[in-house]
Amino acid sequence: MTIEVRLAGVSKSIRKKKCYRKTNSKRKQSPPRPTSTPVSFPLQRLYMSCKDVFKGIGTVPSPTDVQKLCHILDGMMAEDVGLSRNLQFFKTRSIVGVTPKVACTTIYQSEKFSLCIFFLPANAVIPLHNHPGMTVFNKLLLGKVHIKSYDLVNSSDSNHESISPSHMKLASLKVDGVYSAPCDTSVLYPTSGGNIHAFRAITPCAILDVMGPPYSKKDGRDCSYYRDIPYTTMPYMSGEEREREGYWWLEEIEVPKESEMEGIEYMGPRIIETQTSSSS
Repeated sequence: MTIEVRLAGVSKSIRKKKCYRKTNSKRKQSPPRPTSTPVSFPLQRLYMSCKDVFKGIGTVPSPTDVQKLCHILDGMMAEDVGLSRNLQFFKTRSIVGVTPKVACTTIYQSEKFSLCIFFLPANAVIPLHNHPGMTVFNKLLLGKVHIKSYDLVNSSDSNHESISPSHMKLASLKVDGVYSAPCDTSVLYPTSGGNIHAFRAITPCAILDVMGPPYSKKDGRDCSYYRDIPYTTMPYMSGEEREREGYWWLEEIEVPKESEMEGIEYMGPRIIETQTSSSS
């Protein structure tokens, strides 16, 4: 069974277990796949390289390793993870006033890294959220999406700190644009590259996500959500401060309703797990 078939089932109002980016709920172990399940060489190569690249908590891949993963991801297509160009799931009619729900499926997850796919119907959103202590690779496989991302400004800058409201964080805008598949892989780092980002699907989208390490509440890598506020809205700011461009205030908020996702089982090409890493 392909992911397309599985997603078509979701669109027929079959009730699924809900999943949230906020928490890491345990998933039931999937039954063994038949030996006839195909192996995708690009996906297997990605998995093997991730085993080499991601070293665990507190580490960031080297520039050479980042380039290696980007090279693999840039060459990947939707078919490499079992997707066709005509997903039935995305053809469901939207309801006026209701934001479509995002679906997610996990291809692989360990303590060091995870591989998953997010499916966004047109107009669906993944709210503004962060990736504490994580390096993340995003590969748009299908569709057109608007991405907005920020980095927090170093709090040691006294000028920024003096004007920062206690409940807000100053951030610099890194990305605010529309991307269409195929396009280059985007990379964000623990403190740079747009660590806090949001997605809004313009057309149905499928995004392959590589995170190292994954979210883990017990290890202090819980997901936080934000609302962005224009920098110039503070009434007490001087004229010089108002002239700064590219800065926004980020206010942490409660888990938004839009963060709720449908969790589905991955039914695409399988990964052959190995005990030892190897170069690719």
